[in-house]
Amino acid sequence: MEYQDYYQTLGVPRTASTAEIKKAFRRLAREHHPDAKPGDKAAEQRFKAINEAHAVLSDPEKRKKYDTLGSNWEAYSRAGEAHPGGNPFAGFGGRAGQSGNVRYEFRTSGGGDFSDFFRTFFTSDEGGAPAGGRTRTTAQGLSFEDILGQMGVDDASTGRSAGGRPRAREQTAEAIAEIGLEEAFSGTTRLVDVGGRRLEVKLPRGADNGTRVRLTGQGPEGGDLVVVVNVRPHPVFTRRGADLERELPVTLEEALLGAEVPVTTLKGRVVLTLPAGTQNGRTFRLKGQGMPHLRGDGLGDLLARIRVVLPTGLDDKTTNAARKFLDSVNQPDPR
Repeated sequence: MEYQDYYQTLGVPRTASTAEIKKAFRRLAREHHPDAKPGDKAAEQRFKAINEAHAVLSDPEKRKKYDTLGSNWEAYSRAGEAHPGGNPFAGFGGRAGQSGNVRYEFRTSGGGDFSDFFRTFFTSDEGGAPAGGRTRTTAQGLSFEDILGQMGVDDASTGRSAGGRPRAREQTAEAIAEIGLEEAFSGTTRLVDVGGRRLEVKLPRGADNGTRVRLTGQGPEGGDLVVVVNVRPHPVFTRRGADLERELPVTLEEALLGAEVPVTTLKGRVVLTLPAGTQNGRTFRLKGQGMPHLRGDGLGDLLARIRVVLPTGLDDKTTNAARKFLDSVNQPDPR
């Protein structure tokens, strides 16, 4: 009997939720229902396969056992045959359902409407189901976990080793990677020493304080290594998520009369057009001149806050000229 991949049958990933499994089943059942394709034997067989996959993956207990064994089902079957009394998996009683305009039903007391793989994997000689979700045992007293122990297969869903023994917890190690803002902008790498092994860790564009990069199985004793990013403060830019903020010093003339002012960004230099009469503290948003988004495309913005720098060290001549100019300006009291 050939191993049947129920996830492939329904066209869903192994991480699919119950809702995603049900949605895929309904769509496929509607497409391949015998009433929609009368006389089409291939469609009928496909419909049965879809029902079978849904019957297993929609049942949490059966799905757990199916995921645990996977392609080891045949070895499990042989282990069960070595101890007559039936398979510890539960069989199905009658079941029927209704979804929209699609009616689906399957009846069996021992998997009769399902494949040989299903009957071997999920039904017992009695065809009964364990009451209250308790572990079913064979006539020789072997539970599901016992047979897994004979096969050397861990039940990852219970956190215990084969045969029900507690499994040693794998260690997860952490390392800190300190980087500059420019490195966070472009992405970079760091070398991390783990038990004498030097690993090159790639840190993604847009990494921020607290970004965690997990290296599965690269930690001590086969555990994971988690690299936590720490971005050093920058002398010019302040970061707010994907946006950057900075002060932009301008002269009195530029603020008063307007000008084209160069602005340095992490991408390079751009030109900001200041309108005449720009006030101190006014903020301009430069689109797309911020940090890359850690998830997704594009970049944040750069917020440039104007700081007007007044001239100093005026001599008598320039002081008199400034006073004459200010006397000619009709400026109301701003207070």
